[in-house]
Amino acid sequence: MAKATKKQALGRGLSALLKDPENDIKSVQDKNADKVIGNIVELELGSIEVNPFQPRTSFNEETLRELASSIKELGVIQPITVRKLGFNKYQLVSGERRFRASKLIGLETIPAYIRIANDQESLEMALVENIQRQDLDPIEIALSYQRLIDEIKLTQEQMSERVGKKRSTIANYLRLLKLDPIIQTGMRDGFISMGHGRALLAIENQSEQLDIYEKIITNKLSVRQTESLVRNFQNPEETTKAELPEVPKHIKKGIKEFSEYFGHKIDVKVSKNGSGKITIPFHSEEDFNRIKKLLRSAK
Repeated sequence: MAKATKKQALGRGLSALLKDPENDIKSVQDKNADKVIGNIVELELGSIEVNPFQPRTSFNEETLRELASSIKELGVIQPITVRKLGFNKYQLVSGERRFRASKLIGLETIPAYIRIANDQESLEMALVENIQRQDLDPIEIALSYQRLIDEIKLTQEQMSERVGKKRSTIANYLRLLKLDPIIQTGMRDGFISMGHGRALLAIENQSEQLDIYEKIITNKLSVRQTESLVRNFQNPEETTKAELPEVPKHIKKGIKEFSEYFGHKIDVKVSKNGSGKITIPFHSEEDFNRIKKLLRSAK
C-alpha cells in the first residue's frame, strides 16, 4: 500500500505550479512548460472534464467497479492523459475508465500527463490511442476509423501508418458500417462476432441481411455455418439446403419458460435424433447460488 501512496504523490509540486495564475501555461513556449508538459502531474478530478471525442460510448459497470477496487488497493498505476483548456481546467484525452473509477471511490486527485493540443489534435490523439485498445468492440473501432476519415481527413493509407494496422484491416472494419444498424448493435452487444458480420456483408440488401441475422441468433450458428448459409442464399440452385438444426415448436416454447424462470437466456441445442442439451448460464457466485436455490425449490 505504501508503494501506491508514493506513486500517487508524484507531481504534487508541479500541481502547485499549475495553480499559480502567474505561471498559467498555455503553450510549449511558456515559462515552466518544460517542467509540466510530458511529466506526471497530480490533478484534481474536479478540474478535469470528459472528452467529447471519446470513441467508447458505453462502460461496463461491473468491470468499472473491479477497476475501482484495484485503484483503491494499488493506486492509479497508469496515468491518464489530458489537454489543457485554460487555467486549472483540463480535458481527458485518454483514460476515461481510470477517471470514472477514481471518482467512484472518492479520490480527489489523479496522476496525469498534460498535453497542449487543439480540438483536432485532441480528437486524433483520442481516436488513435483508443483504436489500439483491446477492449473496443468492432463497431466502435469502425466508427473511430470513420471519424478519422470524416473529421481529420485522413486517408486509409495515412491511418495505416498512424495506428500500425494494415490498410486491408482498416477497410474490413469500415465495411462493417454497411451492415443494418440492428446487426451492428448485435455485434456491439456480443450476440455475433466480427466474423459473422463480415460474412453478412456478402448480402447487400439489408432486409435480407436481417433475415439471415435472425437465423444466426435463433440457431446459434458459427461463423462457418453462417458463411455456408450466405453461399446457399446467394446460389440456391448450385448448393444444397443449409443444414440448420431445427428447433421444434414445443422446445422453443419451453426455452422461453425456462428463460423467464431462471432470469437468463437459456441455450438449448437439439440434434437430428431429437436429443439435446440445456445450458443455464450464470454471471457470478451469487447468481450461481440463486439458480441453485431455484433448482432445489423445483423438486
